[in-house]
Amino acid sequence: MQHRTLENIGVSLPLLTFGGMRLPTKDGAIDYPAAQEMVDFALKNGIKYFDTAYGYHEGKSEIFFGDTLPKYPRDSYYITSKLPVWMASSAQECEEIFENQLKKCKTEYFDFYLLHSLDKEKLEKVKEYGAYEMLLQKKKEGKIKHLGFSFHDSADVLRTIVDTYKFDFAQIQFNYIDYYQRDAKDLYDVLAEHNMPIFVMEPARGGFLASLPAEMEKVLKAANPDASIASWAFRWVASFPMVKTILSGMSNMEQVQDNIKTLSDPKPFTPEEEKALQTVVKMIMEQPTIECTGCSYCMDCPNGVNIPQVFKIYNDYVRNNDFGGSKKKYFQDMDESARGSSCISCGLCMEKCPQQINIPEKLAMAHKVLSEI
Repeated sequence: MQHRTLENIGVSLPLLTFGGMRLPTKDGAIDYPAAQEMVDFALKNGIKYFDTAYGYHEGKSEIFFGDTLPKYPRDSYYITSKLPVWMASSAQECEEIFENQLKKCKTEYFDFYLLHSLDKEKLEKVKEYGAYEMLLQKKKEGKIKHLGFSFHDSADVLRTIVDTYKFDFAQIQFNYIDYYQRDAKDLYDVLAEHNMPIFVMEPARGGFLASLPAEMEKVLKAANPDASIASWAFRWVASFPMVKTILSGMSNMEQVQDNIKTLSDPKPFTPEEEKALQTVVKMIMEQPTIECTGCSYCMDCPNGVNIPQVFKIYNDYVRNNDFGGSKKKYFQDMDESARGSSCISCGLCMEKCPQQINIPEKLAMAHKVLSEI
């Protein structure tokens, strides 16, 4: 596994990080045997950074890593979690969440720890609760080795954060679609200006860039028939020097093996490959999809709408022209209460969406399109 050094703290990290948001599941719960096998394989093949968070898998992701990692020597892996300030109602509750996370992960300290999913509104919560100062104190106590933040907002807000606070690293959503379609390039440039090590989340855009529509896959396969579709996304991210590690929320052993193969020695793109990738970018940008990554931060909907599933069915329809299958998934396989038509536009989901999607509007649009096909 290729390693990259964070010069500011003198730590070398494997280029691939094991993300804990999309662990394999069985009967609605984490599939412990399958996930344990993946963790064991990852550690044996150079992955030693494990990323989780308070809300992943309804709070069970941290527990899984607490059950799984302690059988290994503590200095053989890094464990990371995050503080969700939006789930706290006071400074004391922020501290209680942190201490509970240590217990769930069965560790005395976090190697890396983040303020989770910062944006303009959450930054106000950080100030109100003194969350940054509390975490600095935890760092002094040895309960945090390195402090950072994950981010979902504009470059201006990001600049305010890095100008105001001293962090060891920053975690941003960065992939070859957000780079051209949104503001990922601006976020990268801000952090590069500040010489801030970058950790990347959503390199495959919630899995979309790992399984493209057939006509797009054909373009990439023509340029490199031996490369997996996912490897294009990971190689692209790895080409940026400020990127120190790439998080992947892997759900099966095949993904672990493919990502390790790719990032053990990420090859630069040939001119032919670069041309093919730009063709695919153009094709993607011409599709009227909803920019949902399936993170489920918007859930649970108080009215029962399954927001990520509605958007997935709609996006699959747009990408694959799957008329009959999409209609069946939406009107037969999904309960009426879970469809977009049940949205009452309360707006609670929009406050939590890291992609800043106008969810009620897009639900109405998706329902109308799926009703008319």
